[in-house]
Amino acid sequence: MNALETKYEDCIIFLLAKAYQKAHGNFKKRLIAYGLTPIQHLILEALWQEDGQSAGDIGKKLVLDGATLSGVLDRLAAGDWIIKQPDPDDKRIIRIYLTEKVRGLRPRLSEERNQANEEIMRNLSLEEKVLLKRLLRDVAG
Repeated sequence: MNALETKYEDCIIFLLAKAYQKAHGNFKKRLIAYGLTPIQHLILEALWQEDGQSAGDIGKKLVLDGATLSGVLDRLAAGDWIIKQPDPDDKRIIRIYLTEKVRGLRPRLSEERNQANEEIMRNLSLEEKVLLKRLLRDVAG
């Protein structure tokens, strides 16, 4: 069978899309109780690693365009998840800080993420889990 005859079930684009839908849907269900979306959680994760990042730095790290990021940050600020403040040295730069609300929820939100990761990979061996992560990083890189 040549490339033109490849079944869609064997197409890597289809398989990645289906895996994404399953993983994203599972995590989305877990976050509903907190009033968060997966992308909002991703931004919180970036801020847990380094609070006070600029909006531009977050966008670069997470590969989010400015319009998308701006809307997500506005919703996070409206929900009292983050505080947006001008940089004291350069008022053109907006710094993003976590609120106390988020700091208190970090253990629970991290556990939700960990459980979602485990659930999606529950049928894989340790070696397969490590390989999958490496391959996904290579494909995304």
